[in-house]
Amino acid sequence: MKVVFACAGTGGHINPAIAIANIIKSREKNSKFLFIGTKDGLENKLVKNAGYEIKHIRTGKIIRSLTLKNFTAIKNTYSGIGDAKKILASFKPDLVIGTGGYICGPVMLAAKKLNIPYMLHESNAFPGVTVKLLAKNAACVMLGFEDAKERLNSKSNVVFTGTPAKFNRKDIDKLNIDECKKDLNLENVKKHIVLVTCGSQGAKRVNEVLLEMIERYLSKNKKDKLLNEKVFFILVTGDKNYDDISKKLQEIKEKLNIDLSKYIKTEKFVFDMDKMYKVSDLCVTRAGAMTITELLISSKPAILIPLPTAAENHQYYNAKVLEDIGAGKIIEQKNLNAESLYESINEMIDNLKDINVQKSRIDMIEKSEKNIYECIINVLKK
Repeated sequence: MKVVFACAGTGGHINPAIAIANIIKSREKNSKFLFIGTKDGLENKLVKNAGYEIKHIRTGKIIRSLTLKNFTAIKNTYSGIGDAKKILASFKPDLVIGTGGYICGPVMLAAKKLNIPYMLHESNAFPGVTVKLLAKNAACVMLGFEDAKERLNSKSNVVFTGTPAKFNRKDIDKLNIDECKKDLNLENVKKHIVLVTCGSQGAKRVNEVLLEMIERYLSKNKKDKLLNEKVFFILVTGDKNYDDISKKLQEIKEKLNIDLSKYIKTEKFVFDMDKMYKVSDLCVTRAGAMTITELLISSKPAILIPLPTAAENHQYYNAKVLEDIGAGKIIEQKNLNAESLYESINEMIDNLKDINVQKSRIDMIEKSEKNIYECIINVLKK
């Protein structure tokens, strides 16, 4: 089997593509894969780290407002169709799979021109614009959330599969927590670990509120029980935020004359998220579909801060999946401040034993790999 994947931009688009490639590879050992992305996007780091080849095309993101930038984006998109045609004609795939984002437009249009079947996977509860536009001519549209079907005009080719992740429940269960702590340089942490991660791009606002909370409660009361006795933070800042956060932490350290390494550890990015979830007791996250899936698989309670600018507020509806089963608490960003974050963390840490996170082992998560593989085989049989 030869498959091309189109993915770019954020981990929410890239990681499902990698996960689907892994699903195929585990069942079809002789399969060949090629990823198509942008020259400077995060996909280059993630795809190469996963061991797959990636090629680049020109493309552009259409902004939902009247702006001259859209003319350049449209021009680049048309150029990208030609770029994608050359790549597809050379690789000769049996199938092209897109996992959302503007990169899918030129790649799927190129596949259609070359009579190569294409499939789409939409992870979010609200399908993106690109998926809506491409769904009609897709051989199959796979959905991460069943509710998303109601928001697509095309119905006959739509299948609810669940969202794949780069690890599954068995992978998590096999991990040894002490070995994971050692691998992550956390073997000396004896407190509850709170993982604060807001996707591949990080989240400036969430990062800032966390540091504000740490500074306020350590300066307000050096004997604060939550920070001194209960929790240790791992803050995954995202590449673009790391330097600013490091500078701010140094300022807090000097201002309070405190060794902050006792309270927080920062990372630009984490590749071994399965290990990070294994050692964490509570997560503070955005509510992208991939994040929700990983939280469900790892059975971790979470404080969810939906991205307020997400199209059609889809992250809020993603977050409701966890909140509705009692495994998550939503703080909308307009209500996010040092006090609300502190109180929410304190409350959930104190009630960890009472949070029945086992409810989060939803069948759709466990069955998503099987569902996706069956969809792919059915398309190839047509």
